[in-house]
Amino acid sequence: AQWANDFLRILGVEVRTTGDAVTTGPLLVVANHVSWLDILVMLAVQPVRFVSKADVKYWPLIGWLATNVGTLYIERASRRDALRVVHHIAEALREAPAGTPVHTASIIAVFPEGTTGDGSVVLPFHGNLVQAAISAHAPVQAVALRYQDPATGALSLVPAYIDDDTLISSVWRLLASPPVQAVVHFSNVQHADGRDRRVWAVDLRAEVSRALGA
Repeated sequence: AQWANDFLRILGVEVRTTGDAVTTGPLLVVANHVSWLDILVMLAVQPVRFVSKADVKYWPLIGWLATNVGTLYIERASRRDALRVVHHIAEALREAPAGTPVHTASIIAVFPEGTTGDGSVVLPFHGNLVQAAISAHAPVQAVALRYQDPATGALSLVPAYIDDDTLISSVWRLLASPPVQAVVHFSNVQHADGRDRRVWAVDLRAEVSRALGA
């Protein structure tokens, strides 16, 4: 989306991609999670709907943007709510015939780590949301997100949104820092091929880890 690219330009974030982004649905995208910035970066390269924790809805600007791209919100502490969201994702994927253009919102992105990390390692992937792809017989594309110094390629911790960070402090840190490069690696599309959600989640995490060299 052009507006996502515009915001990233203001923030001093350059985006580079490797691999091929799938542009037709149905598709579930799974990615590692480093920052609120992930939302803008992914929207800049592959129009998606997100599944996010419920409190993001109330974040200044980011919440408005997330809601306007059709984000499905989940109460992390509620197993019942997680099942509701899985059902809605599967339903959305089932309603999108193969080859459906992205503007129908048939590409849905999730962060199966369930929280953010600093980008140096990939946390375990929870299998719950992967179940939606199994139920809908939809393919999955693993996406690896890395933030780095554009000059040296060294891992940048500037965008990491962890510990006691607030959104305001995180944005100011990004604005005050030298430019950051976001690298988005798109892996080959996978199908369940008989795997259950837990096994597939482990395999998808391994794919992301390989792409990051983590």
